[in-house]
Amino acid sequence: MNEPNILYLHGFGSSGASGTVDLLRREFWTNRPECDRLKVIAPDIPVDPVEALPFLKALVEKEQPMLIIGTSMGAMYAQQLRGIARICINPSFGISKLYSLLHVGKYKWLNRRKDGALEFHVYKETIEHFAAMEAHQFDDITDDDRQLCYGLFATHDEIAPGNRPIFEQHYPGMSREFEGGHRLNDDAVKDVLIPFIREIGI
Repeated sequence: MNEPNILYLHGFGSSGASGTVDLLRREFWTNRPECDRLKVIAPDIPVDPVEALPFLKALVEKEQPMLIIGTSMGAMYAQQLRGIARICINPSFGISKLYSLLHVGKYKWLNRRKDGALEFHVYKETIEHFAAMEAHQFDDITDDDRQLCYGLFATHDEIAPGNRPIFEQHYPGMSREFEGGHRLNDDAVKDVLIPFIREIGI
C-alpha cells in the first residue's frame, strides 16, 4: 500500500524542483508528526502532451494520490486526471493559443530537471498536439467528478486570464479568486493554497 501523498504538477518550462514544491513539502512532511505526514510527489512533466498525459495517468495509477495540485499547464493536466480531488491553479486551458508562452523555438528550463537538461525545444507538432488535446480536455466528466475539482484563479493573471468562466461551465460553484498573478509566489502558497488544502480536508 502506498504512503498517503499529494501529486504536484508544475507549469510550462518548469520542473518538480520549484519553490512551491519546497513549501508544500515543508508544510505536509517536515512540519507534521510522523503519523500525519504526506509525501509530495513532483515529477518533471514531458514537454509534448502526447507523452505527458499518458505519463501522468500512469503515475496516478501507480501512486494513488489523495490530492493533485496543478499550476498553469499543470492545472490543465490535473483537470483531466479524473476521480481524484484536484486543485487547478490558474489553469491554461488554451496553451496552444498563448503565443507569449508557447511558440516554436528553444527555451531554457526555469528550474533544474532531474535529467540535467538545461534547454528544450518546442516544435510545430508540439503545439498541434496541445491543440488536439485541448479539444477533448473536458470530455467524460461525471457528476461525481464535478465535486472533486477545485479552481483557484488569480485576480491579476497576466498570462492566461479569462479561464474561470470555462472552468465554471464544467465545474459550477467550484472556483474562487485570490489576489495575485499567474505564477504562484511564496505568499500565495502560504496564504491561499495551503489554507485551501486544509479547508477541503487534506
